[in-house]
Amino acid sequence: MRTPARRRTLLAATALTAVAALALTACGSSAKDASASADGKGGAEVVLRVPDPGNSGFLAKGKKDGSLDKALAAVHAKVVWTGSAGPFAPAAQALNADQLDVAQGSITSAVAALAQKPGFKLFAQTEPDEAGEGILVKNGSPIKEIKDLVGKKVAVSQGGTSEYLLLKALEKNGIPVGQVERVYLRADQTSGVFNSGQVDAWATWGTFSIPAIANSNAHFLANGKAVGSDNYAVWAVRSTFAEKHPEVVKAFYAYLHENGAKEKADPAAYLNVFTDAGPTAVTPAEKEIAVDFGKQRAVDSPITDADTARFAVVAKFYADQGVTKTLVDVKPYLIDVNSLPGGTQ
Repeated sequence: MRTPARRRTLLAATALTAVAALALTACGSSAKDASASADGKGGAEVVLRVPDPGNSGFLAKGKKDGSLDKALAAVHAKVVWTGSAGPFAPAAQALNADQLDVAQGSITSAVAALAQKPGFKLFAQTEPDEAGEGILVKNGSPIKEIKDLVGKKVAVSQGGTSEYLLLKALEKNGIPVGQVERVYLRADQTSGVFNSGQVDAWATWGTFSIPAIANSNAHFLANGKAVGSDNYAVWAVRSTFAEKHPEVVKAFYAYLHENGAKEKADPAAYLNVFTDAGPTAVTPAEKEIAVDFGKQRAVDSPITDADTARFAVVAKFYADQGVTKTLVDVKPYLIDVNSLPGGTQ
């Protein structure tokens, strides 16, 4: 991404390091102590280390009711919740460092991570979230269409979903990337900057767009559908874990697929699983938007040849835009989950 539009603040320069350190620390000694079991040594029960799902979603419900452990027990495995779900870049580092076994991210962030140190493979995909991700502007903003971003500042997190969305929007509208200033910020630290007017727009996804739309008088200038996004959500697994325990990967995938479909059918039932108060709770104002976006999301599914072709389009786009120094071939890092032992979907 060699462009004069890049703004390097101290926060931007240290953001990834800070998040990675937090994620790796959060994985903690308990995850390390579980590593022997995770490798199945001594015939011990296999441990699958998964980022803590927080307060909403079917994995949160699976943590609360024990249904994920029950599903994994069929293949002599159990889950250990480590760290917290968040940006994929630090999760990829945790996978590479043998401190995490699976994590979810976007294909854009996965491509960026594969360009550095590919210690993981992808085994499931969810089609792009066309409704929940996009470029936000404040209500009443003079920015009415993408071309109005020329000369403006847009908050993005580097190398992942939000930078991809902005670059796609600019490409689709024939706007040179150097005419829009990218302000690199960590996603979970951008809300205050956006609300205070220090940036003119914010490219982001559902985790952050929902509260921004509900509570900050913001709206999408363009959503994922409008920019022609190929930004799949993907599940990654530590390569060594997949080689040693393919049946566990298969069982975990089956849980994702089955319970993702249940959540899509009734998103409201999967909000505020542990608490309806406090900073992790979905507010009444956010609930309606969360339910609407949730009903439009796809369900975790196997990676098909058609999906692989779209991953390649993303990889080429990132190489063309200078996000990666070389073209990343994603195909060697894909797992056909239907071919794994443990039945078919």
